[in-house]
Amino acid sequence: MTRYIVKGCQVGKVLFRPYEDVLGIGHSMGWSSILIPGSREPNFDSWVANPFETFKQRREKELHSSLDNLPSETIMLDPTKVGTVRPVRKTEKPAKEEVEAEMEVAVEVVKDIDLKKKTKGRNKTSKRAKKINEIVDRSKRPFLEQRIGEQEIRKESDRRSKERKRR
Repeated sequence: MTRYIVKGCQVGKVLFRPYEDVLGIGHSMGWSSILIPGSREPNFDSWVANPFETFKQRREKELHSSLDNLPSETIMLDPTKVGTVRPVRKTEKPAKEEVEAEMEVAVEVVKDIDLKKKTKGRNKTSKRAKKINEIVDRSKRPFLEQRIGEQEIRKESDRRSKERKRR
């Protein structure tokens, strides 16, 4: 298979793939790749730890090498905190009454929404009531999910405390 670049194309960039016989050519009509036997490096550089390393790997390696160069006197640990566990911060939770009041406000806002007038047969009172109930349930959902999540966390902490007491 032979490929030729059309006469008059401007070559923008030429790059070899490392350790392979492939040459990539970027030109004004797109890009092409051609094989050039024997162009790759015959032997890997033995001084390079990983010749295929990515940018992130190289950055990580540089960071580790700079940390290794720090003198040990500059690294200090607080002996009172070594081996201890940081306590979990308790966030202030809104009171149950406040959450319920917010839910009621959300429900009242949703109930005041006027539904579109639809064509004959689609505007029945039962269908309108069903649609309003769906909207109300959708507005209550975040509050109920939050309550369920808190209950699950409480059950998990109770289970852990019971396990600790058994030991």
